[in-house]
Amino acid sequence: MRQRHIKQATIEHLETMGVLTSPRILDLPKEQPIHVEIGSGKGQFITSLAHDFKDCFFIAIEMDKNVCFRIAEKKSAMQLDNLWILLTPAETLLEWFLPQTVDQIYLNFSDPWPKARHHKRRLTWPTMLEKYKVVLKKDGILQFRTDHLSFFEDSLTYLEHHFDLTEVNMALDESPYMTEYEVKKRLMGQIYQVKGLKQHD
Repeated sequence: MRQRHIKQATIEHLETMGVLTSPRILDLPKEQPIHVEIGSGKGQFITSLAHDFKDCFFIAIEMDKNVCFRIAEKKSAMQLDNLWILLTPAETLLEWFLPQTVDQIYLNFSDPWPKARHHKRRLTWPTMLEKYKVVLKKDGILQFRTDHLSFFEDSLTYLEHHFDLTEVNMALDESPYMTEYEVKKRLMGQIYQVKGLKQHD
């Protein structure tokens, strides 16, 4: 869904708000677990986590300037020193992270790209899974959540060749950590979630 245009959401203004816009290898905190959400939307999920888990460090990745602005607003209002925001496509992941530096990756309600000719654009497509495996630590976790059943089922097939599936939940309960989209979609049907542990090569 196209996001509403926000006049203040320019690259220059986002940078003054602390949003990182130019790919470079991040100097990550060494003493904290690193959690990354790819496709953070307006940031309700990751800012809630960052607020409640100060001992972890969180990184929001989002490619839309307008929703990045909303995340940055939340970060400022909640005074979240343990959150960074990257304005960048998911495909640039290896331009930001060294190998084996991330503890957990979250994929929440990413675009299902339902037409077969578009499946390669999915964030759970094997080429993306390989990138996640590079940046995840030895026992790193990938968590994927969606309301789109066929996308979920396809993703399980992709995932089982790259991760050890530790949880497959076909009716995820509500929690304090939900995206804005999930809150709305729960009124219409089930939410599906899978967790995968990085396979050891």
